[in-house]
Amino acid sequence: MTIKEIQESIVDEFSLYEDWMDKYAYLIELGKDCPVIEEQYKTDKYLIQGCQSRVWLHCENRDGRLYFSADSDAVITKGIIYLLIRVYNGQTAQDILDSDVEFLDKIGLREHLSPTRSNGLTSMIHQIRTYALAFTVLQK
Repeated sequence: MTIKEIQESIVDEFSLYEDWMDKYAYLIELGKDCPVIEEQYKTDKYLIQGCQSRVWLHCENRDGRLYFSADSDAVITKGIIYLLIRVYNGQTAQDILDSDVEFLDKIGLREHLSPTRSNGLTSMIHQIRTYALAFTVLQK
């Protein structure tokens, strides 16, 4: 699936819930499906700076596609990073760099996060894009 198709699928899933408490519960459930980062990557090197919670993100390039694993010490944050991983896992670095994250606004996530969690979300997106940029540079 393309990034856009995955994003549309997520928007459709979240549209099933009207109440934000139900959406938070769904987000927490989604976090349980997050590809868990190996213990060896749970170090400061892989810790995303700017998050209120501790969030580790690892990325590897396999056959020109990026694959992510992550973990967080907060259940909602783990759900958020999983949403991003779900969108970008298995995509090319260039496709990641060319994409937008407007689906987050469509599901209402940004407006329902505290300022510190919103900053953390921005940091997660920035880290994913940084990995994509690094792999793009390495491919040249």
